Amino acid sequence: MHIIKRPDAEVRALANALLDAKQQVGQCSQCFHLSAEPICNICRSQSRDSSTLCVVAESRDVIALEKTREYKGKYHVLGGLISPMDGIGPEQLNVGQLVHRVNKEGTSEVILAISPSIEGDTTTLYVGQLLKPFTKVTRIAFGLPMGGDLEYADEVTLARALEGRRELDA
Repeated sequence: MHIIKRPDAEVRALANALLDAKQQVGQCSQCFHLSAEPICNICRSQSRDSSTLCVVAESRDVIALEKTREYKGKYHVLGGLISPMDGIGPEQLNVGQLVHRVNKEGTSEVILAISPSIEGDTTTLYVGQLLKPFTKVTRIAFGLPMGGDLEYADEVTLARALEGRRELDA
């Protein structure tokens, strides 16, 4: 409704901007994150820890993790999740490139940052089993959001929160 109420010139400018973005933005040739350059800023950065690789399903996950300013390593975007019901297997994802990259770059740790779901857990288990012979594989902890109440959390979230617990710093 908002766009319909705007002047034609503004709507054309928005449409042109969207077309330009679609044509100019592609994937990084190393990590498969969205980039207007052949190699994205994160992969080009000399200040990033190249020994640690965080594996995510989509570019939006890279953006979310970058907002935390906590992770200083590099990424690998799978381009989706294994979903046999949707006809998506490992061959349709950037899994082979991940294994090759871990071998070639001598990665010391791969962090699997894939959302918990049936497809996410399947992908995590598959990728984890592929990479375990080559490097240390970890998974991010899942738990309750800030301000969340225990009584409203589902059993899986509570179980994962307990599994991901850590010792309190004094």
